[in-house]
Formats: sequence, C-alpha cells, structure tokens
Amino acid sequence: MSDDSRPSPAQIPVAAVIPAAGRGVRLGPGAPKALRTLNGTPMLIHAVRALAASRHVALVIVVAPPDGAAEVKSLLDAHALPDRTDFLVVPGGDSRQESVRLGLDALPPEYGVVLVHDAARPLVPVDTVDGVIEAVREGAPAVVPALPLADTVKEVEPAAVHGDPEPVVATPERARLRAVQTPQGFDRATLVRAHETVTEDVTDDASMVERLGLRVVTVPGHEEAFKVTRPLDLVLAEAVLARRRLNDGF
Repeated sequence: MSDDSRPSPAQIPVAAVIPAAGRGVRLGPGAPKALRTLNGTPMLIHAVRALAASRHVALVIVVAPPDGAAEVKSLLDAHALPDRTDFLVVPGGDSRQESVRLGLDALPPEYGVVLVHDAARPLVPVDTVDGVIEAVREGAPAVVPALPLADTVKEVEPAAVHGDPEPVVATPERARLRAVQTPQGFDRATLVRAHETVTEDVTDDASMVERLGLRVVTVPGHEEAFKVTRPLDLVLAEAVLARRRLNDGF
C-alpha cells in the first residue's frame, strides 16, 4: 500500500546552502571575495537574491567565515530580500567541504532537495536554478548545470617550476567535456551520505556523489553564471549588471 502522506516530487521543499567563508586570494587583498561589491552591492547579496528569485527555494543558508557570522547576518538584514524566503546564517569551517557540511547540519528536516551554490557566482539566472531543481525532483540524485567548452583542452605534465614549459600528454575529446557551474542540486539524503563518507578533498559536491558510485547528470548552464575569481571577472560582472539594468530594469 502506498504512503499517500509523502509529498509529490513537485512539493518537496527546497533549501539552498551558500558557502561564503573563503578569502578569495586571487582577487587580491581586502574583504573576503563574497563581500566584494558589484554595482555597490556585495556579491553575496547578489547570489542570495539569485537563488531566492526561484519560487521553489524556501530557505537560504549562508555559511559565513568562522568569525564573521554576525557581520554577514547584519549584511543580509541591511538589504532587501524576498519575503517568501527564509534566511539563516551559520559559521563555516576551514574548507569549503566543511562549510557545506555545517550548512547541511543546520538544515531543518523537512527539506528534501538541497542546492549548493558558490557565492562567487552572483549572476546565475533563475531559469538555471529552476532547471536544476526540476531535475532533482524528477529523480536525479545529483544535478550540475554545465556548458560545452569553447576551447580545446590539453592535458599536461605539470612543470616543477611555475612558468616552465609543460609537455602535452593528451588532448581530450572536447565534445565529451563540460564546464560545470552552480547551483548544484541534490537529493538531501544523498548529499548527507556523501559528506559522511567522502573524506578526501574534492573541488565540488557532485564529485563526492560520484565517489559513491551514484549517477550525476547535467542540465544546461548559462554563460552569466560564471565564477568571479579574477579582477577581470569583476569587470565582466559589472557589464552584465549594466546590460540587465538597460534591458530588464534589473
């Protein structure tokens, strides 16, 4: 006999975790990367608004620097955010992986779908967020937005000294490669299990699910969901915001 009390896939509550505890050294000295401003507003606020723009996201958990939770809470309180979405700030850890786990630990039990989003991707469109959520609700344990590569990629033997020539060892077939973005979406139980099981350091949460031998699928990403890592990325992000203001009144 079926359990009619269980929610349908479209009713499974969705929460998002934004790890924002990193320093962002490649952007140079100063404030943590997530607190750098775009058009006068911290990148973190842009990222929070981007996820909260989805009508499916009911809760956003921001994982702050270990000693900066009060500052981040004040930041959220000072900016207009959607009333329909709840917000929570928790202190993070020494690594991104630990910070995501601490965000998961703070997640109330009713949320069955979890998004993990880089604060350094402040301009992800809501259609990308919704596409990830839909794929998880349809049964995929892990979903990543991804783009085809524009450049040919070479695998090299890393040089012992930075700047030295590096021998090419292979040229992967570009048609089979994708550049992945965030938010990455997960069945909550799958992501929790991954964080409990995988102890080695990985670059994203989907890689942890791969280590469990579970299926990870991609959905179309978006060119505006790029990661702001270098000073040139800040220039590009400002240009995207300027175009949005002209086209959409954003």
